[in-house]
Amino acid sequence: MVSDYLLLTGVTGLLGRYLLRDLLLQDRRLVVVVRPSRKQTAQQRVEEISQQWEQQLGRLLPRPVVLEGDICESYLGLDAAGREWVAAHCSAAMHSAASLTFHEDSQGEPYRSNIGGLSHMLQLCKEAGITQLHYISTAYVAGLREELVMEDDLQAGQAFRNDYERSKFQGELLVRAADFIETLTVYRPAVIAGDSQTGYTNTYHGLYLYLKLMSVLVRNTAPGPDGVRDTPVQFALSGDEERNIVPVDWVSAVICHLFNTPAAHGNTFHLAPDVPLTPERIIKAGYLYYNSRGVEFTGPAPAPRQPTSEFGRTIHENIGMYKAYESSDPKFDLTNVHKYAAHLPCPVIDESMLHRFLRFGEGDRWGKRKSQPSYHSDSVEEHCRSFIATNIAADVGDVGGQTLT
Repeated sequence: MVSDYLLLTGVTGLLGRYLLRDLLLQDRRLVVVVRPSRKQTAQQRVEEISQQWEQQLGRLLPRPVVLEGDICESYLGLDAAGREWVAAHCSAAMHSAASLTFHEDSQGEPYRSNIGGLSHMLQLCKEAGITQLHYISTAYVAGLREELVMEDDLQAGQAFRNDYERSKFQGELLVRAADFIETLTVYRPAVIAGDSQTGYTNTYHGLYLYLKLMSVLVRNTAPGPDGVRDTPVQFALSGDEERNIVPVDWVSAVICHLFNTPAAHGNTFHLAPDVPLTPERIIKAGYLYYNSRGVEFTGPAPAPRQPTSEFGRTIHENIGMYKAYESSDPKFDLTNVHKYAAHLPCPVIDESMLHRFLRFGEGDRWGKRKSQPSYHSDSVEEHCRSFIATNIAADVGDVGGQTLT
């Protein structure tokens, strides 16, 4: 008899670790496929993430079944026993694993993960008889489009800014062509930022790259006689361009709600903000955080302007990979999200949230802080006993680890 387990990939990524947390909090039984790192086994990687969540939540979490594998290998790198276990226990799959590489590298990324990895997930699902698939795509399969992008849109003859967008577009074509999948639900997040409440992130791309540059350069600028840091830089923007950026905790909350709402299955969902972020809001938040000034929005220029200061030159040299997004960001239809998840409005990325992002990034040295062992490498049972002993006043329920049998 098939058990009601969800097969989940990508749990060591930013969104994946939130999906792991939220699905476990909803008592969903999970089996995760994880690749070992140079220093940790697959089990240890998942255990570390689990214990980090427990420290933050102040409560114990169930443990998922952990299968060691690799999305870039046939059948996700699972051996015969692992594949048989999946076939006997899993009724659905959620594919979150992906490469965020913008331009194809020597390893073939992002195509190796975003096309090859998805192909291997489909291969495993077909063999295991899994016909319900939840696929994490991206809103940017829309590519370079100026009109409103509907949730059911995919092929519109669009061009793409980079290989990441193109690979995810090709991935959607691939998964939609899998005729054995009876119910396909597609989630298309916009640009994912950190946690709206804590500022946490484990990847410094997108918005966090801009915030990192702001932090490093402004912190290294001495205040003037009036105590204000002058940071002269010009952007060929109006400052009110809309940017579709969403907090990771919201994205996970909506996906998990939709997953647990059968009526929503079979649809495509744009996970984009109702109130987009703007460059002006980012700069004003920076002014207050650093007591600085000096950014000038010069309006769209017919030809690229040369930076007028060393500060400006450094900024523009480091954000080159995101230039294609400066002048255009599509508008996304949100009909399905509003229909099925209206009670979960997207938090507005305001001044306070931007300050949380900055505080976290600086405290984390923008990803370079030496990590300290934050988990117990002993058994889950030993960890649970230790946790309960140190939180004796807490009302801790019965939680047990899952094991592969």
